Amino acid sequence: MDALKRANDIRVRRAKLKKDLKDGRAKIEKILQNPPEYVSTAKVFDMLLAVPKFGRVKAARFLNQCRISQSKTVGGLSDRQRAELIGLLNR
Repeated sequence: MDALKRANDIRVRRAKLKKDLKDGRAKIEKILQNPPEYVSTAKVFDMLLAVPKFGRVKAARFLNQCRISQSKTVGGLSDRQRAELIGLLNR
């Protein structure tokens, strides 16, 4: 029961974060730089899709440019991948 409650809490917090990203109240660069615990198991691709003006093609292109798999989680990013992706997003 505890695991189910924790999973639901994480889902709710991620949904709120995605809505904040979509509305411009949160910045993807800050989330990637210092990810909260509930985002560490989320896929980077899914987080990018929540950003305005990012679709499947653009998100995939950004990840390919940084040599990051679409199945990579935010917590699983190496320092190099994280820095390269943030730099690309800031351009």
